[in-house]
Amino acid sequence: MDIMNVIRENGVVPVVVLHDAEHAVALADALAGGGLRCAEVTLRTPAGLEAIRRICAERPEMLTGAGTVMTVEQAEAAVKAGAQFIVTPGLNEPVMEYCIANDIPIFPGCMDTYAIEKAIAAGLRTVKFFPAEPAGGLAMLKALAAPYGDLSFMPTGGISAANLAEYIAFERILAVGGSWMCRADMIDAGNFDEIRRLSAEASDIVRTVRAPEQSGESEGA
Repeated sequence: MDIMNVIRENGVVPVVVLHDAEHAVALADALAGGGLRCAEVTLRTPAGLEAIRRICAERPEMLTGAGTVMTVEQAEAAVKAGAQFIVTPGLNEPVMEYCIANDIPIFPGCMDTYAIEKAIAAGLRTVKFFPAEPAGGLAMLKALAAPYGDLSFMPTGGISAANLAEYIAFERILAVGGSWMCRADMIDAGNFDEIRRLSAEASDIVRTVRAPEQSGESEGA
């Protein structure tokens, strides 16, 4: 699996907070049913690792990563559970070094040039821009991206269906991260039909915005 291509094709990486691992597979089915075949399952709750384990075992076609990873031990446990990529809130150098040494894709959180240059020096070519909206939104991201021509971003934080199109139209964005289509309250209530609907809405926005780009790729092939 080419993880970067899968993430770009999806355009949106659902950021999942699960309080009960029993919901994990049903959630994966709802996301995939709406066209989003990837997820970042956060380790904010005790259910996170078990949720990753269940999705990876029962829905191996789903690209599943671990988010809110803050220690090397958490990263190791997530990978053992089946996580295919790691996401950190900030530039966590020990976790970043562990992932690079073990050839595990990692998206460290960066919101300034210092963190970005640390990530570039370590060999990364994609970083998470977090928290996106509180840090200045798309205008701030474009300003940060300007000096780093070969770097792509995964903005996360404050993104929703209302501003998704604006973000995804910026060519330096690999995908966005967001939880609006799979909020914890919806998961806890078992409202998977709504999760599927919101996932389909997000997927449609990505396809619509990126259609000219995809058409151009086809014409040039």
